[in-house]
Amino acid sequence: MGRGLMKWAGIKSVLVVMAGLTLIQSVAIIMQAKWLAEVLSALFAGAKLQAQLGGIGLFLLSFIVRQLCSLIQQKVAYRFAEHTGRDLRKQVMEKLFQLGPRFAGKEGTGNLVTLVIEGVIKFRNYLELFLPRMLATGMTPILILAYVFMQDVESGVILTITMPILIIFMILIGMTARKHIDRQFESYRMLSNHFVDSLRGLETLKFLGRSKQHSESIDRVSNSYRSATMRTLRVAFLSSFALDFFTMLSVASVAVSLGLRLVDGEMTLLTGLTVLILAPEYFLPVRMVGADFHATLDGKEAGEAMEAIISAAEKETTEKSTLPGWTQESTLTLSSIGVCHEVDGKPSLDGVKLQFGAVGKIGIIGESGAGKSTLIDVLGGFLRPTSGNFEINGVSVGDLTQSAWREQITYIPQNPYIFSGSLRDNISFYSPDASNDAIEKAAAAAGLDQVVRGLPGGYDELIGGGGRDLSGGQEQRVALARALLSERPIILLDEPTAHLDIETEYELKDTMLPLFEGKLILLATHRLHWMRDMDYIIVMEQGRVAEMGTHQQLISSKGVYHQLVALQQEGIQ
Repeated sequence: MGRGLMKWAGIKSVLVVMAGLTLIQSVAIIMQAKWLAEVLSALFAGAKLQAQLGGIGLFLLSFIVRQLCSLIQQKVAYRFAEHTGRDLRKQVMEKLFQLGPRFAGKEGTGNLVTLVIEGVIKFRNYLELFLPRMLATGMTPILILAYVFMQDVESGVILTITMPILIIFMILIGMTARKHIDRQFESYRMLSNHFVDSLRGLETLKFLGRSKQHSESIDRVSNSYRSATMRTLRVAFLSSFALDFFTMLSVASVAVSLGLRLVDGEMTLLTGLTVLILAPEYFLPVRMVGADFHATLDGKEAGEAMEAIISAAEKETTEKSTLPGWTQESTLTLSSIGVCHEVDGKPSLDGVKLQFGAVGKIGIIGESGAGKSTLIDVLGGFLRPTSGNFEINGVSVGDLTQSAWREQITYIPQNPYIFSGSLRDNISFYSPDASNDAIEKAAAAAGLDQVVRGLPGGYDELIGGGGRDLSGGQEQRVALARALLSERPIILLDEPTAHLDIETEYELKDTMLPLFEGKLILLATHRLHWMRDMDYIIVMEQGRVAEMGTHQQLISSKGVYHQLVALQQEGIQ
């Protein structure tokens, strides 16, 4: 993260300001020791206190300058950390939207939520402490050591020898602590994901009578995190004790050397006091780095995790060409598209070749694991294929992860997300500036008018978290109203009715089909009764396109589609 800090906006000016303040602070520390030693040695020699008021005043001035520099450093570091934390959170949120739901599912929703909220706070704390400590460690000991050498070479040699020993010990302790922090961070991720998943499934667990058994799993994950945290704390306390112990020995060795030479008359009291006062100051920046290392290491880990998300999104982005707009004459061509999630694993898609026109209802069917959802993810730009390329209107576009493509599609998943807000805000998700009249027309077209009449607050009724719960069919109607209001030319549906009962599904189907006219509709489902209403059907099998055609053509060919129809016995022939 040290090298990575240089990419943040404003870091260079912040480092220049803080380096200047650190230089002034270091000089103030030296002058503070010099004037304090002069006053004490003069008083020891019998001088009157009134005669030393000037030296005391200079000492107090140095002390005030030192504290002011420290205060200004903290404020500069805090402002930079606050600004950088906001920018980082914004970048991570943008990249998460770019990477899509498949990435969120792989990483874990709980982990990502915790990372974006608490991780940014920890990273901000890391920056706030790391910047001044880094500069002080690089400048203050060098200046103090140079001044000590000017006063007493032997003490300078002792300080020069002991500092690397202390640093090496810090590195060894830090490596051990890093291993424990990694384990703790992994336990924290597991706990976050487990907590969110438990909240989501709590109603189901209670319905099935498994909530008490599930508490044992929660207890096990929590204990794992507690154990990892306690191991990390033990290492932190041990390292703090070790740093203080070795620092004390180093200062003691200097003090013994000074004391022996003072007794033998080989050194003046002024020089001895100056060196003795500066010795703890020489080790202080390193001690502070060691003390803050454990307090900020989790922030460093969180920052690296967020940078990994940003890097992953940047790898997913390809700007090979300008994406053509989607018109009534547009075509989308897929050439040898393949998706493989593991190096030697079985591909989810393998050599898929398809072409879509500007308008039409396309059904994508197949057994579970056939590649339907993966194909929808690729077409939606949520997943970048590992092989193949795309063409729009005959122009190669590399892949479909570009934001310009996503702005032309509407995605309706199996479980559409209902935000905590009013019904009006949920419907206008894709079109926040839509008029009330347009929202009401879209809701009526999606069959939500009866639902609205049953809500006390109408379109202003709060739904989602903290509001009124909607049934699965009602949630799908909200998603459909979003799609209609956006007027985007392409709609992707991934198993939109898989969790609905058959009566609700047929009711919703009657509402949806008339609204699909004039758009390109790509519907992935295992419910075959939709297929008679599709203009064209793509049958997937083990990641490949097994066959294509209309319902009647595929029934007549007696291939994979015919077998699926026979198995489901839906009577759609």
